Amino acid sequence: MDFRVVASQEAEDSDRDLPAGARVLAHARGKAREVAARAGIPAGGAVLGADTEVVLDGRTLGKPRDAGEARTVLGALGGRAHEVLTGMVLVTPGGEREHLERAVVRFRPLPPALLDWYLATGEWRERAGGYAVQGAGAALVERVEGEPGTVIGLPVAALGRLLEGAGLAPWAGSG
Repeated sequence: MDFRVVASQEAEDSDRDLPAGARVLAHARGKAREVAARAGIPAGGAVLGADTEVVLDGRTLGKPRDAGEARTVLGALGGRAHEVLTGMVLVTPGGEREHLERAVVRFRPLPPALLDWYLATGEWRERAGGYAVQGAGAALVERVEGEPGTVIGLPVAALGRLLEGAGLAPWAGSG
């Protein structure tokens, strides 16, 4: 499937009063709508917006602003389970489809040397919850319950279902 990446100019810091699931969908919707309005919807295609949040004890953690905040966030996750939510909104000429996917991630206990090493990689920057499970952050994770793509930020199986429902999946109508 052909695609191109267009960065959204939508601000992600709005809707703080919404529950986490509604917020990630609102952010994904805003991103998709902003790109569709600015860059247009390709003929026969769609615009996809996605947003991911890490939730611990009912509180979203956001993206750490600096290494000190990343240390605090990651330290809070150490040895515990947390939820990761990824919202996706597909904008087509015929309307919008959306989906919220959930996964549970359990971190291993994080001894100071492991935390220091991970922070030194710089991978925590611009990451929800301050980690990337698809990179060096995998060393922090004990297990993932749910689709790993949810934690990475794009749950591919759920995206396939969204595309299929919109009649845009490459396999739709072929069988």
